[in-house]
Amino acid sequence: MTEHDQLPLPDYDHLPVEGLISRIRTLDATGLQTLLDYERAHAHRLQVVIAMENRLKSLHEGAQPSGGDPAAPAADDPVPASAGSKVSEATTGPAVNAPSHGDPTNPAQPRSSGTHRKGT
Repeated sequence: MTEHDQLPLPDYDHLPVEGLISRIRTLDATGLQTLLDYERAHAHRLQVVIAMENRLKSLHEGAQPSGGDPAAPAADDPVPASAGSKVSEATTGPAVNAPSHGDPTNPAQPRSSGTHRKGT
């Protein structure tokens, strides 16, 4: 069984399915078979397994890996937490005041509970 650290795609378990499917095109048949065996033994996501089986069949029929570095960051990679927040004054919405618990027609006045008389 292949260990996670020995997989041909780094951070394999954290790649979104769409990014994973595009990255397997960079692998040769041996690397793809390694990933397929790992996928079947772990998450066994049907969409991923089918895509890998189809790609493996294409490679056995003469297709070539697409080239490129499977370890290179892709546009659909998860953003690391160290990237910081994208919140700034430019992206912040308007200030919102909490709703009043007083008279809805006059937020400065508390709601009156009405006039209650004790038994006469």
